Amino acid sequence: MSVRNAILGLLSQRSRYGYELLQAFQALAGGRETWNLKPAQVYTTLLRLKESGLITEDESAAGETPEKRRYAITPAGQEELRRWFESPVRAEPQRDEFFLKLMLALATGQADPRRLIYTQRASLFQELHRLAALRMTLDPSTSLAHILLLDQAVMHLEADLRWLDMIEARLDEVRKQPVPEPELRPRGRPTKGEK
Repeated sequence: MSVRNAILGLLSQRSRYGYELLQAFQALAGGRETWNLKPAQVYTTLLRLKESGLITEDESAAGETPEKRRYAITPAGQEELRRWFESPVRAEPQRDEFFLKLMLALATGQADPRRLIYTQRASLFQELHRLAALRMTLDPSTSLAHILLLDQAVMHLEADLRWLDMIEARLDEVRKQPVPEPELRPRGRPTKGEK
């Protein structure tokens, strides 16, 4: 949803070409290293927005290549953008790849859970160092928005590091508990009398 709504927001400023939207998105998001949006995703999103009636394409550019077509937001697109601004953003912290990897290591015995924690911790510290160094190169008088985004990323990394410490401290307890298994349900149609 973010890319879709960001494109609507950028088009609410003025009509733009596809490549211009890509560049504006990259600048707004803090650069390619923060959010590496691919050109194909921009053009696929533009096509979907157009099919949904949220944007229009300049009719005079119909025969040109996608990057030479100019797009504009429609009243329906303005309404969609307004709804997006008025609604909260939902994070999905429960979908964590490292947690899944750790649980599989415990369930299968294919990897040492402590080693996974150490490897993850080292990676988080490296990323924390990289972001802190990048933040130090930015001038608050011209790049405050980017600094705030980096601060958020740093705080998430610090929280992840505390979480790893908590996991490591309780790993032996977790090992003693049974591995979560799905509830088995009979397949097929119920027999007569069952509901």
